[in-house]
Amino acid sequence: MKMMKIVVLVFMLAGTALQGAFAGWDPGVEDNGRQSVEFFRKNAPQLERFFQHAYGYAVFYDVYKGGLILLGGAHGSGYVYELNSLIGTSKITQVNVGPQLGGQSFAEIVFFKGKEDLDNFKRGNFELNVQATAVLVTSGMATNTDYSNGVAIFVIPKAGVMAEATVGGQKFSYKPL
Repeated sequence: MKMMKIVVLVFMLAGTALQGAFAGWDPGVEDNGRQSVEFFRKNAPQLERFFQHAYGYAVFYDVYKGGLILLGGAHGSGYVYELNSLIGTSKITQVNVGPQLGGQSFAEIVFFKGKEDLDNFKRGNFELNVQATAVLVTSGMATNTDYSNGVAIFVIPKAGVMAEATVGGQKFSYKPL
């Protein structure tokens, strides 16, 4: 158990170091956010109804995930939209425990059904745990997917190979523009 705490601490410190490397205002943040949204619109047109009706969303174009033996994690940066207007940036950090091996990158989008759901995210009270289910976007994805507890989560795999049977969670941070 002590070894697991040490490894989790190492992942958290690595995530903090990476977060610091990307700190500060980026003049291209609006263009990067727009490109992230367009990636999902192009590669998952079946999500258009969410873009049209969601109060807001957080989009993460590049999330990098890795795991070795019993511990793994992921980290990425993204953009937050309210009523289709860019309002801030976000970081995603994930920790997994269980048998796993490999690495991969993916894109993730979290749609918020209403104002209170987005406000909860902006306050930093937003975590996804083992009970939350992300829908893997495929060409045959079910079009009847809906919100669960005010959020709908979709993932598009980009590269890599990962074998895992893990439990874990995702934590998000929010920084207004």
